[in-house]
Amino acid sequence: MTHKSGYVNIIGNPNVGKSTLMNVLVGEKLSIITSKAQTTRHRILGIVNHDEYQIIFSDTPGIIHNPAYKMHEVMNSHIRTAMIDADLILYVVDVTERVSHEENISKLRETSLPLFVVLNKIDLSNQEDVMAMIVNWKEMLPLAQVFPIAAAHNFNTEGLLDRILEILPESPPYFPKDELTDKSMRFFVSEIIREKILLHYKQEIPYSVEVSVDAYEESEKLIKIQAHIYASRESQKAILIGKQGSAIKRVGTEARLDMEAFIGKKVFLELSVKVVKDWRDNENLLKRFGYEAN
Repeated sequence: MTHKSGYVNIIGNPNVGKSTLMNVLVGEKLSIITSKAQTTRHRILGIVNHDEYQIIFSDTPGIIHNPAYKMHEVMNSHIRTAMIDADLILYVVDVTERVSHEENISKLRETSLPLFVVLNKIDLSNQEDVMAMIVNWKEMLPLAQVFPIAAAHNFNTEGLLDRILEILPESPPYFPKDELTDKSMRFFVSEIIREKILLHYKQEIPYSVEVSVDAYEESEKLIKIQAHIYASRESQKAILIGKQGSAIKRVGTEARLDMEAFIGKKVFLELSVKVVKDWRDNENLLKRFGYEAN
């Protein structure tokens, strides 16, 4: 019996549903999901194991064409790596989005890797427009295969998975068969907190903060977690905390409940806010937060 293994790297502009697709294909919520752009900041691996294959999906940050901070440059470096070390590239497009893909297309034309263009959110469009988009993408990228899907509704994702399996090379598994991801529990804890910040705060707050898990103590029945939310300004700290601590309490409560569901144990979560100006350009802090350039 032959065994297939390979890396499938998921790329695209921000907010096109890459993380939703990743979670559906893996069968677990590994990437946080919100309606805001730049929700994904790190490259996250999700591993699908079967007796006959192992697929390593890689969810990358959305492509940032005009990086404003060193953090953005590091995020883009993950995308460049994803264009090199994959066995297959999934370029995800939101069919409702009217944006130019010209710069991305020029880079995709340069790759010799197998390429799938995944037209996501077709449930929000109509058949005529979707068919026109399929024809258009086949003209722009003649070597690519085009797949219309609705990841949030699990529509046509099984067909996509079947075609991915056909493309993957014969190879032994790259990871132990019981592994689901390459990220630590601390990473997922920080992402759960950041997801709640993205959901509950407006304007620049979600994009100006980062989360650091500084203590993670696990016993048989309880996990004690101490985490800091880093903000860029004192005014942001005040918004994050809220009147009499109401805002940060809501974030903490919702994050704790998600952590307990994810980990399967009771969690005691302690949250606080620190102000560090220009942390997004601070190389030492970025490394501490896991922003390592590839």
